[in-house]
Amino acid sequence: MADFYKLDLGEGSTLVFLEGDITRQDTDAVVNAANSTLMGGGGVDGAIHRAGGPAILEECKKIVAAQGHLPPGEAVSTTGGRLTAAFVIHTVGPIWRGGMQGEPALLANAYRNSLRLADRLGLHNLAFPAISTGVYGYPIAQAAQTAIEVAIDTLVGSRNVREVRFVLFDRTTLDTFLEAARSIAERRRADWRLDHVTQPQQT
Repeated sequence: MADFYKLDLGEGSTLVFLEGDITRQDTDAVVNAANSTLMGGGGVDGAIHRAGGPAILEECKKIVAAQGHLPPGEAVSTTGGRLTAAFVIHTVGPIWRGGMQGEPALLANAYRNSLRLADRLGLHNLAFPAISTGVYGYPIAQAAQTAIEVAIDTLVGSRNVREVRFVLFDRTTLDTFLEAARSIAERRRADWRLDHVTQPQQT
């Protein structure tokens, strides 16, 4: 893993933030910002399907055949295919329409239901992208606040999940998530500190 930032929440629970490629993460699961058809698409969705191979799409087709399109805020799991991660958790974030049509609640549900599903699967860690902040247009600063708040609150009740990793696609998004993490940490707990972990250079 590249250099990263870590927020230790106590009792073995941590949030990790880094700029990187979600398809290369060594977590038990990676979260796919999917569309409701689960048939793949652009951005993170397309990258995960390309890297993981056809087994992911085959399982997605079975899910859709059994229960129809996945509504925004819900989550389902498939194999990770050729990914290092054993599972892909697919969730659908909201399209931003100004924030007055239930988008914050739907985004919170996307994170919360993904985490709860990972916990039911007995997983210890999972990697999230910045859900809905690409073509769906969700403002990154608001999305970061929601993502981090939900992750902290859901980890408290988790039996198995101990690490939530936010893998962000560029430095600007990473910095926005770090700013949100510092703000939330200062507001909630004076002893929470965001640490920068530097990995040794390989020779």
